[in-house]
Amino acid sequence: MEFIINIISAACNFLWGDLITIPLPGGGSVGISLLVLMLIPTGIYFTIRTRFLPLRLFPEMLRVTAEKRVNSHGSTISGVQALIVSTATRVGMGNLIGVVAAISAGGAGAVFWMWVTALIGSSTAFIEATLAQLHKEKDPLYGGYRGGPAYYIHHFVEQMRGGSRRYSLLAVLFAVSGLICWCGISQVISNSVSSAFQNAFSIPPIYTTVILVLLAAVIVLRKNATIKVLDVLVPIMAACYFAITLFLIIKNIAVIPSVFQRIFEEAFGIRQAVAGGFGAVLMNGVKRGLFSNEAGSGSAPCAAAAADSSHPAKTGLLQALGVFIDTIVICSCTAFIMLVTPQEYVDGLGGMDLLQASMEYHLGRFGVVFIALILWLFCFSTFIGILFYARSNVAYLFGDSWVSQTAYKVLALVMLFVGGLATYTFVWDLGDVGVGLMTVFNIIVIIPMSGQALDCLREYERMMAERKKDSIS
Repeated sequence: MEFIINIISAACNFLWGDLITIPLPGGGSVGISLLVLMLIPTGIYFTIRTRFLPLRLFPEMLRVTAEKRVNSHGSTISGVQALIVSTATRVGMGNLIGVVAAISAGGAGAVFWMWVTALIGSSTAFIEATLAQLHKEKDPLYGGYRGGPAYYIHHFVEQMRGGSRRYSLLAVLFAVSGLICWCGISQVISNSVSSAFQNAFSIPPIYTTVILVLLAAVIVLRKNATIKVLDVLVPIMAACYFAITLFLIIKNIAVIPSVFQRIFEEAFGIRQAVAGGFGAVLMNGVKRGLFSNEAGSGSAPCAAAAADSSHPAKTGLLQALGVFIDTIVICSCTAFIMLVTPQEYVDGLGGMDLLQASMEYHLGRFGVVFIALILWLFCFSTFIGILFYARSNVAYLFGDSWVSQTAYKVLALVMLFVGGLATYTFVWDLGDVGVGLMTVFNIIVIIPMSGQALDCLREYERMMAERKKDSIS
């Protein structure tokens, strides 16, 4: 067992640890990991190739979101529903504990670099989601469509090597990495929830865990209950969290200008450069942004492929908007809750304790209860969302079989139960390794395949121009 743990830790360090170190003036340095080296240049490349899509087409993203849902096939899902599923998995512990960790390690300036990473990542999210739409296929088990990186990677390999094949190694590696990642995340989810409820309500972990597992089982073991639940749950939880944050901002409106000033000053190392801490500010913001919004990891395309969309680029735009919702909105909510709290009130605290202390300062006991409940909702929606992702990967590896689909769900539920009762630190590494490997395999393919998505974007923009011309005439 120790040998396996050491392998997982080594793989995690290789993917997320500092691969190269760049010295900075003032005695500091910037450590850059393999995934940052892959994701940031890829995001910049796609941002340029799409002609700054996140900014240029943001109004169109909102217009597509507001379109009336059309779902005449019963078992298919709309583009907005696919956005809700991907938002359910993006908006999770990373938006709470992860943001706290980034600010604790990198200061307020880390928030700015999270914003920048989200803007860059939106273009990557557009490319991979559009590719998922272009390469989706019918789902004979659940109805509707399925797809994702395992499928477009497979098609890419077939195209490059010629001829059809049952499997391709790269697609298999992606699918396996995804299933490993989501099992690891299942344990982290239940552990975070049981710990939060123990701190807030003194409820023993066994009770919290049993209820969490039973509720999850009722939903994920039913054929098509996931979308119906997330359709209701995600908008409510996001709106509640945003509303509380907006209330706190208005309540502390006098200090908001100084909060923004602190974010921008620390972002560019005006204070940190002297102490050699600019690298921590930059990389903590970048890494947290990448991990939270998942752009480039290949997770969200598993939901994007299931959408019944009138044009593939529409789904791409919706997934690009999902990155904005996750990082610019939800992560910023957590950041502002912390940054409007007096420093002396949270000194020496970290993780969930820090966030709960901040909420207690602003809202008293209600704040502690609210954060525990919102974490439960975030984590619960993440779990049922990742099992929606897993459908297509299980089908790619094992074929159209209810046995294999149910077996993976049961395995994930077991991991959810085990994680709620004990903390296994290597499980965090397991999740990081899984998402890291997914990202590597996904990025290798979406760069050479991106021409297909860019052609799709150009076609959609021509349609936009014609629609605008018709509306004027």
